[in-house]
Amino acid sequence: MADLDKQHINLHLDAHTVGLDVPREQEPNYRKAAELLNRRYQYYLKLRPNASAEQLWMYTALEVAVALQSDAREKSLVPVEKQIKELNQQINNTINQ
Repeated sequence: MADLDKQHINLHLDAHTVGLDVPREQEPNYRKAAELLNRRYQYYLKLRPNASAEQLWMYTALEVAVALQSDAREKSLVPVEKQIKELNQQINNTINQ
């Protein structure tokens, strides 16, 4: 039954075609991810025209991985920031009483 919720897509990453079976609701995310990777690959290709395809993909992967780590770190700080705001509010309420 899980296979029914998947669809086959082909993504084009530079000169490569990647066929994947992906969850149907995630299909747009895979296509957007492929677009992002292609844009970043083209950026590095312009920046380093003599680099090999392998090097360009490494630069691309590293950039995306760093962005993912930064995003994950920011999201993990949201609960902490909320708690700090609540504590500050409690302190201010106590001081103002």
